[in-house]
Amino acid sequence: MSENGKIKHLKWFGIPRVLPYTKPYRKRMLLMILLGIASSLVDSVYPLFNRQVIDGNIAGKTLSGIGVLIAAYLLVAAFQVWNNYYTTMWCSRMELYLNRDLRNAAFNHLQTLSFSYFNQNSVGWIHARVMSDSGRIGELISWQMMDLVWSGSYVLCVLTVMFFTNLQLAFLTLALAVLASVLTAFCRRRLIRQNRKVRELNSQLSGDFNEGITGVRAIKTLNAEKRMEGEFEAHLGEMERTGVKAARTSTAIGALVSMTSALALALVIWRGGDMNAQGLMRIGTLSVFMSYAISIMDPLQNCINVLTALTGIQANIERFTGLMDTVSHVTDTPEVIAKYGDTFSPKRENWEELKGDVEFRDVTFRYPDGEENVLEHFSLKVPSGSSVAIVGETGAGKTTLVNLVCRFYEPTAGQVLIDGRDARERSQLWLHSNIGYVLQTPHLFSGTVRENLRYGRPDATDAEIWEALKLVNADQLVRDMEGGLDANVGEGGANLSTGQRQLLSFARALLADPRILVLDEATSSVDTVTEKAIQEAIERVTAGRTSFMIAHRLSTVVDADTILCVRDGKIVERGTHRELMGKKGYYHELFTRQYEGLAVEMAAQG
Repeated sequence: MSENGKIKHLKWFGIPRVLPYTKPYRKRMLLMILLGIASSLVDSVYPLFNRQVIDGNIAGKTLSGIGVLIAAYLLVAAFQVWNNYYTTMWCSRMELYLNRDLRNAAFNHLQTLSFSYFNQNSVGWIHARVMSDSGRIGELISWQMMDLVWSGSYVLCVLTVMFFTNLQLAFLTLALAVLASVLTAFCRRRLIRQNRKVRELNSQLSGDFNEGITGVRAIKTLNAEKRMEGEFEAHLGEMERTGVKAARTSTAIGALVSMTSALALALVIWRGGDMNAQGLMRIGTLSVFMSYAISIMDPLQNCINVLTALTGIQANIERFTGLMDTVSHVTDTPEVIAKYGDTFSPKRENWEELKGDVEFRDVTFRYPDGEENVLEHFSLKVPSGSSVAIVGETGAGKTTLVNLVCRFYEPTAGQVLIDGRDARERSQLWLHSNIGYVLQTPHLFSGTVRENLRYGRPDATDAEIWEALKLVNADQLVRDMEGGLDANVGEGGANLSTGQRQLLSFARALLADPRILVLDEATSSVDTVTEKAIQEAIERVTAGRTSFMIAHRLSTVVDADTILCVRDGKIVERGTHRELMGKKGYYHELFTRQYEGLAVEMAAQG
């Protein structure tokens, strides 16, 4: 379907892209198709039983052969009950299995993609690919394809019987069926556009609802309740109007099918009755045509619906396969994977111990979606156990260096060496397993304190967890929680303050025992008391480790071995605190401005 809602010509090129996911179930799918065809054959046979009873027994006023006929009917009915149960069960299973496999494949593939992919695509967009698109594909392959098999084979069976029985009534019924199909196909195009608009408005309403919850504090402090209510009601009203139009169109389609079925039945009765009066058709045969005239309409509509769905689902398939075809900007070579393994199958026995020497050798870097170089011919040696601080104003580009150290991005030119070897000569997982990253707004996973701290090291004992907590001044914090290590932190750590989450993230990093530690503005969002605790934690955690500190509060970096000043995405100064203050350049300006602001704040507080 095109962007304006019009149905394009049916395209099948997307279907083969998802067929590999059905490979484990192809024997079962073949059996389901055969059972679907058998079911349609049985359904088309039922009216023939009626003909036999009417013409053979009722008209002849005899019960001869009725026992055999009843037995055959019950046998066919029993087979149909079993068939319907089995196919329904396996269609349900097929949908669940395919949804599971598609979503698992998409989720695992996402784990292999570099940061640039997530920077360029929103969470909602990615979530829709993993959940919504995969769900529609699973539904197509299981239920809708089965509908097409049954409906198509039923129509063919019915038409075959009708044409072999009476050509005139067969053509009459077929003409009405084709007319109904054309009219409903025209109406369905309009329904597709309306339903698409409803889905768009529903997504917009979900966004409004989410914003109303997550932004409740801002809404209340800005007295914006009335405005939010007005916007929500406007979108809700538009969705209501569009939904009513879609419901009206859908009802019209149903009414059109019912009317056509009734017209077909009336014409069959009229023409068939006339033929019966002339002795050209028996009553039993007329009853067969009456049954077929009514029953053939719905299967035809099912065929149209499935073919329409195949057209519309191309976008879902293209988006899903587009995700699966996305290649990470950061990949390991086949030689590296052969030796060190990959993300899901690591060969830890081949991993060398990481010491922590880091070197930027003539590095030039440009972001994949950028137009200008962020670094140009940059070189820096960071010996094991030393500290590097990266400072600058908000939005200056301070995370670029640590992104390269962590190999979230690859240099455009030059090399980043880890322990004297190009980082690309060893696996990403090897490097990431030796890096601890403490974010400005640390993320805690839903679950207990213990579960969160063990993310970096699943085999850690409680004694080791308490030791890590003690080293970062967080042991008393956890003891005061109801449940201690079993206390639930809430979704994203919602049950804890920013400072508490920060301390737990330090403990988590320390428990993993990384050789390289990255601290991303770890004290920028906490109070002075918590800052002191975190600062002490930093001193303990960084001891003996190579550390990179992105800092907003310059008081936390005065003891760093090297300070890099970033401005407009460029490194403009480097040196120790004393050296940079002596230059009276950009760092001196930042430091002086920050402490003048602090002095004014302290004076204002008395």
